[in-house]
This record gives sequence, structure tokens and C-alpha cells, in this order.
Amino acid sequence: QVQLVESGGGLVQTGDSLRLSCAASGRTFSSYSMGWFRQAPGKEREFVAVIRASSGSTSYADSVKGRFTISRDVAKNTVYLQMNSLKPEDTAVYYCAARSSGFIWEATVAAYDYWGQGTQVTVAS
Repeated sequence: QVQLVESGGGLVQTGDSLRLSCAASGRTFSSYSMGWFRQAPGKEREFVAVIRASSGSTSYADSVKGRFTISRDVAKNTVYLQMNSLKPEDTAVYYCAARSSGFIWEATVAAYDYWGQGTQVTVAS
């Protein structure tokens, strides 16, 4: 069992930066790939970024590539999402998720076994 707790959301202006954190419980944190997703009002939850357990390699949605960076601190059982040059369209509830393994494409909600409660990010224009 893995428990995830996000923090760091808030209200910012266009062009500002935020860093989200996701603290994970459990001794096997390093064996999970960690993803960030977001969900805007009236829209489906969408993939933002992933950092893979085995290699530490990362992938991003096209909409955030070059602006967001996902990273992890295994010693602290924490994954981060650094968000720069924020835009109003980045406004959403951001969720972190953990995936142990599987063949489902990592950019889909169904690929993840555990989810946090979400943190609100609002970008004012």
C-alpha cells in the first residue's frame, strides 16, 4: 500500500512558478514510477509527466514540455513537479500517482495503482 499526499498548490499570476510536492509512504517508493496528472473543471483527468522507477527517465505532455520538470528524491520519498511560465490553461487540480508495473500506457489514468487527494493550482490572467 502506498499513500500519497500532494502539497504546494495555490493562486499565482501568469508567468509565475510553483513547485508541487508529493510525499509517499511505504518502503518501496523507489520501485514505483510516479506520475503527475491534472483535471480542470468539466474535463477529464490528463497526463502531465512521469518519472520512471527503473531509469529515472522522464516524459511530458506536449502542453507542458519545456515548462514543467518532474523529479524525485528517493531519500525523502518525495516527487516534485516544478512548473514555470504558468498559463491560465494550467489551472486544474493536480494529482500525483504511483505505478508499480504493467503494460498499460503510462500516460493513462488506468496505468496507476495509487492516487493522492490532489492540490489546486489556479493561474490568473
